[in-house]
Amino acid sequence: MAGKRFVFLDRDGTLVREVGYGHRLEDYELLAGVPAALARLSRAGFRLAIVTNQSGIGRGLFGWEDFERFHGRLLTDLRAAGVAIEHTYVCPHRPDEGCPCRKPRPGMLRRARDELGASLATSWVVGDHAKDVELGANAGCRSILVLTGHGEREREAPGAASAEAVLPDLAAAVEHIVAAERSGDR
Repeated sequence: MAGKRFVFLDRDGTLVREVGYGHRLEDYELLAGVPAALARLSRAGFRLAIVTNQSGIGRGLFGWEDFERFHGRLLTDLRAAGVAIEHTYVCPHRPDEGCPCRKPRPGMLRRARDELGASLATSWVVGDHAKDVELGANAGCRSILVLTGHGEREREAPGAASAEAVLPDLAAAVEHIVAAERSGDR
């Protein structure tokens, strides 16, 4: 049986406004066009999951409860717009801990393959960091760098070079993905 096609989404700077260690509800802001773009992916037959590094937890800047409150708001807003996120994978570790799930290492996507039946070869990663692009490459997915959040700065990072496309925002990334699927561009 073929695996399921997913779009794996970075959270901060891709779905919500980048504020640096976002965890306070007063800092929460869903980026314009995100619900409509995600709904379009769902209609195109993609499943959706979030993959996010949250080293603020490992650094002691905020706790799991803060993360859950902030992230829960995002999931509630998306559900209200008719968008289902199948799962959220979180790496709470600091960069110096060498965790296999910390982006750009492929641990979170391998878990999605094993737990959700994701076909990594037919899935995409979308994010605003070179490490999101590298995550896609390391897991065998196609990837897109968006210029929201840290994207403008990250487009010059060495790891960003393997992005299939560098696009202004999530809506443009979705159009690229849907067009590629429609044309059979695999």
